Amino acid sequence: MADAVESYLMAVYGAYAVISVGLTIWIARTLFKNGAVFLEEVFADNPRMAEAVNRLLVVGFYLVNLGYASLILKADGSATMTEAVEVLSSKLGLLLLSLALMHFMNLLVFHRIRRRAKLAVLPPPVAPQMRIDPRMDEEMAAQRQRRRAVAEVSA
Repeated sequence: MADAVESYLMAVYGAYAVISVGLTIWIARTLFKNGAVFLEEVFADNPRMAEAVNRLLVVGFYLVNLGYASLILKADGSATMTEAVEVLSSKLGLLLLSLALMHFMNLLVFHRIRRRAKLAVLPPPVAPQMRIDPRMDEEMAAQRQRRRAVAEVSA
């Protein structure tokens, strides 16, 4: 019985390792390829910087996800093939959720970098065209107050 549990567990570990590494590599390559477009726009004046930032983000993605995949690898023994598949699916589900979280974090980083770059090239704000005299403002407030008083009396 212990040999069967051990063999199922080793099969789960092997399948988990192959699938988790494969998913991480596939998602990282997708992020690298599609994230380059955002970063090229942000760093239009320095394309080498866009490439360097993109590579650094991918390296961070690999480190976090493969580290997390290793941390959640440990599993209790599985006496049947059904339990082994359940363990594998729960581990992969947890890993996929973490990959999705990292994907959205990368999108957020790209969005913020792009927004800052666009704000940097906006024209300066327009200077005020007129100035309101504070005494005029007080006079207008008094007129509004009188209108409210008249409206309350008539109602």
